[in-house]
Amino acid sequence: MDIWLIWVIIALVLFIIELFTAGFAIICLSIGAGGAAIAAAMEASIEVQLLTFAVVSLLAIIAVRPLLKRLIYRGGEKVATNSSAMVGKHGVVCSDVDGDDESGRVIIEGIDWRARSLDGDLIPKGTKVVVVAIDSVVLTIKKL
Repeated sequence: MDIWLIWVIIALVLFIIELFTAGFAIICLSIGAGGAAIAAAMEASIEVQLLTFAVVSLLAIIAVRPLLKRLIYRGGEKVATNSSAMVGKHGVVCSDVDGDDESGRVIIEGIDWRARSLDGDLIPKGTKVVVVAIDSVVLTIKKL
């Protein structure tokens, strides 16, 4: 079996392994094996093939890996979910809110929540507020 074919098989095996991982490091080794296969096809010595494998793999790690990560893992806008999505929402106080206890109530998007005042001041019924934090099921609010 020709040595260049062994390098191609190594490149394919590494590529298949990369399909089951997420770091894009093994694909760089696969690219390096492809470079070594080309060197072997040009009848280079085994030392040159190994050096080609190392250099091409290193260059791929430096250049290709960051590019692939940027393309695949686009850092889109982070979307708040569950209770953390409440922070920043606006509502209306439906029962006086006090900072000392959690007996006040606020309506946000039609849902009644327990609430407390951020600064401890009394927020009377009917006041428009914004949620600044959430602790379990108790919203911390402030006046708009």
